[in-house]
Amino acid sequence: MVTPTQHKIYEFIKKFIAQHGHSPSFTEIAKGIGVSPKSKSMISRYIQSLADSDLLEVTPGKYRQVRLKEPDRPTLPLVGSIAAGRPIEALAVNEQLDLFELFLDRSKRQERYALQVKGDSMIDEGIWDGDIVLCEPRTNARNGEIVVALIDNQEATLKRIEQHKDGTITLWPANPNLKPMHYAANRVRIQGVFVGLLRLQRKAHHVY
Repeated sequence: MVTPTQHKIYEFIKKFIAQHGHSPSFTEIAKGIGVSPKSKSMISRYIQSLADSDLLEVTPGKYRQVRLKEPDRPTLPLVGSIAAGRPIEALAVNEQLDLFELFLDRSKRQERYALQVKGDSMIDEGIWDGDIVLCEPRTNARNGEIVVALIDNQEATLKRIEQHKDGTITLWPANPNLKPMHYAANRVRIQGVFVGLLRLQRKAHHVY
């Protein structure tokens, strides 16, 4: 069982690595949790306890010897390719599809989030009612990207964005039966950018 102090140390290490890209020293950990920098032996004991709890990995003899232990990562066997158009030759592939990569952008050290789609405004982009869209947290986007847009701090919608020089924004649906939405830029707040989706069927789960 992790004690409150151990949890505090673990959370500090986690935030420090996210901000700096490397682990803190024992002195930095001590300062970070509000104890004397001279309390290295105490910090060392707590670190070892976290390592024994399988939360940290410790490399003795290094200045920055602590790192977070990654949880077991879910994978699926990637056994080959299948045609959705003309038939192709069946080629066996012996790989594992890392599902963890769907939910974490390692290059930016940030977690993605998921939203369930309600409605058919993006069907021409292959995004259907009931799909789970994966989004990268962002507060800005390039023209043409599909974004999670919050309108008037009340309603969120998934649309392709076009930002105009006159200070207005157009949110484009991908459905010929729907019209584009026009707003002053200060009415629209970008909360994320679409990066992929999961499609859930009744009898099976498919990853696209």
